[in-house]
Amino acid sequence: MSTTLVVVTALLVDAWFGEPRRFHPLVGFGKLAELTERYLYADARLHGSLAVLLLVAPLVLLMMWVNFIPWHFAVDAFVLYLAIGWNSLGMHASRVKHALLADNLAAARQQVGLLVSRDTAELNHVGVTQATIESILENGNDAIFGAIFWFIVAGAPGAITYRLINTLDAMWGYRNARYHHFGWAAARLDDCFNFIPARLTALSYALTGEMRHALVCWRMQGAIWKSPNAGPVMAAGAGSLSLLLGGPARYHGKLETRPLLGTGRVPEIRDIDRALALITRALILWLIMICIGEWSIGYMAAA
Repeated sequence: MSTTLVVVTALLVDAWFGEPRRFHPLVGFGKLAELTERYLYADARLHGSLAVLLLVAPLVLLMMWVNFIPWHFAVDAFVLYLAIGWNSLGMHASRVKHALLADNLAAARQQVGLLVSRDTAELNHVGVTQATIESILENGNDAIFGAIFWFIVAGAPGAITYRLINTLDAMWGYRNARYHHFGWAAARLDDCFNFIPARLTALSYALTGEMRHALVCWRMQGAIWKSPNAGPVMAAGAGSLSLLLGGPARYHGKLETRPLLGTGRVPEIRDIDRALALITRALILWLIMICIGEWSIGYMAAA
């Protein structure tokens, strides 16, 4: 089974069925991470690095062993399906949109709180819309393109390594008193694993939207964002959509001064669908490029 077919199969399964309803392995992994933190936590990088190693290495080794099994192609598609969150991202964003359209600000705040780490209790309609679009753009890389990239590079072991590291970064990668040292390894690994995928995602956003605006915003604004990988992705996405994102936001009770991203107007409710459509166009572009790349390699090997 070709790489293209595995990726398409995983995306179709995700589009049709979404995340597993009863038990998602990443949810179980998160609970295991909480248990590991309870026993290994100390305000030290060594303890955090050991926790990451103990949680990630066994599963990666298992995936490497599966590669020697004749039916590992089916496992590859299943693992990639679990690693991506295209359907889930669209579902959560749509719930926010419908709450806003119903003028139910309390429900909209609650739903966007499932997507972002910032405080949402005081967000107005524009703030909720902006937070949702920022999350869509950033998670386009984290939940879709990053996993696909590492699957192309290293198969199922690469995809599962990326997704597990990404999950640990979401749990421990905070720059606060508790996780500043313990979460250091998860945060740095996530930065490394996302460096190339984030820039490919930013380029994809540019190529499938307002390219000139996206490239200018990426170059001028991406580097000054607090995250070295989220910055290029969100800046390019905001420019591609001709929207103004970023700005001050409250995290854990403290107001953070964030730079502005993008250019153009303040986002409206309808722009949530525009952001989701941008991801879909970028995903189609990726599938075309994967297919062309795989055909070219096969052609050169046969020549």
